[in-house]
Parts: sequence; C-alpha cells; structure tokens
Amino acid sequence: MKHPYTLGQRLLTIDKVCVSYDRPILEAVSGTIDNIQREGMQQGQVVCLLGPSGVGKSQLFRCIAGLQRPTSGSVRLNGAQREVQPGEVGVVAQNYPLFNHRTVWGNLMVAASKTSDTAEQARQRCLALLEEFEMVDTAKSYPLALSGGQRQRVAIAQQLLCSSHFLLMDEPFSGLDPLAKTKVCETIIRVSMTNELNTIIVVTHDVESAIRIADTLWVLGRERNADGKLISGASIKEVYNLAEMGLAWDPDIESRKEFFEMAAALKGRFATL
Repeated sequence: MKHPYTLGQRLLTIDKVCVSYDRPILEAVSGTIDNIQREGMQQGQVVCLLGPSGVGKSQLFRCIAGLQRPTSGSVRLNGAQREVQPGEVGVVAQNYPLFNHRTVWGNLMVAASKTSDTAEQARQRCLALLEEFEMVDTAKSYPLALSGGQRQRVAIAQQLLCSSHFLLMDEPFSGLDPLAKTKVCETIIRVSMTNELNTIIVVTHDVESAIRIADTLWVLGRERNADGKLISGASIKEVYNLAEMGLAWDPDIESRKEFFEMAAALKGRFATL
C-alpha cells in the first residue's frame, strides 16, 4: 500500500566520495537523504546500505560518520557546506559498546552532557529517552546485567543524545535468530519515529530485514570489465525508493508477495556486483 508523503529539507548529502589506498575502494559515491513528511506523523528516515562483502560499505560508513576523510568528495549534513565532523553522527557498533563501570543512567548522562546547556536539561533528555524505550526500570542497572536487546537500546539512546538526529548502525541483525531480528526491526522503526528529523542509516547484509525497516535502499557495487572481472572502486549502483513503490511503512510487509519478489531481485543483483 502506497502512503502519501512529501519531501522537505535536505538532511544528508554524499557528494562524489572517493576513497583510495593502493587502489580505489570507493569511486564517486553520491547520494542524498531528504526529510520525509507524512501528515499527522513524525516519520523519520531509514536508509539501508546493502552490498556484497568487501565492497566498501565499512569505508563509506566511516566517511558518513566523519571518522574518516575521503580521498576526495564530501559528506555534508543539513544543507551545510562544511564536511561532517566526528560526533555529529551517532554510531552504534555491533557489540553495543557502553561504559561497564557506569549504570545505564550514567552512560546516558555522559552522552547528554556533551550536547545539553544545563545538567537539568541533560537529565530531562535522558529520562525522556528511557521512557520512550520503556527502560526506566533499568536506569540503575549496569550494562553487564542487561540483555542484548536492552544494551542495543541503551547504545542507541546514548548516540541519539550526543549526535544531531543522525544514527549509523553497523550490521544490527548479525547473528540474531528470527525473533531477535523482529525486535531489532521494531526498535529501529520506533527510534526513527521519535523525531521528525531522526535519520538512521543501517549497513547490513540482511536483505529481508532491510526491506522491513527502510524507506530507501542503497546498493553499493562495482562495475565489471569486458572479461566479466570486477573493477576496483564501488559506487551506489541502485537506489530503491520503497516508499514510492508502496513497500515502506507496512507492518505486514512480510506477508506480501512483493516482499519476496523484492528480496529475490536484490539477491540476484548482488551476484552481479
């Protein structure tokens, strides 16, 4: 089912990003994310970056996060002309790193204090996210006492507190059983809808989970030469606007034949990249 929406301000611009070492890794990668507006909703944006292993997803991840300067090109936020700076984009790694010697509340306060004007403002922001994620009862717990799903939610909250509405997630579905994947999908969708400007970029190999959560898919890949051999230097080869295709924001997407058709098409595309 296709839901009506409009596009607002430009939130992220990836402009001809190249990364080279002894050979090209990324070659003129370009992409944009605009604010999705749906009447009566705080929609947020979820973009999934897909591609075969070794294609350069991690390099692009680091460039978007401001952790690595590209060889050429730039990544800019909110229409600004300057490049993204470290800390402006929250990063949730696979192992959900937290300060084990601090409680959940302590972890969040450390993050909130970096971007809050007063201690009271930081406290209110932390409390709001704990309530949003239904984790108020874990505030005094230490990370080692939490389940994997709880640690993930705390890590997401932590990064939202110290970033500017941008969140990068690295393989959040890796090694999870189907039930756990469903919970992670629900968490990501929920986070995206807590603020109109929240923008989540998920790097993943999991095609099915990507279709479940995303409004847009970016497929990173390489060209082949006349002999069929891969040429160094990846770029975004396909952009799938799932919202325009009527495949976004559908809680029952997995029951539709279009879901299976899209998953099959993406897996087939991988074989060419």
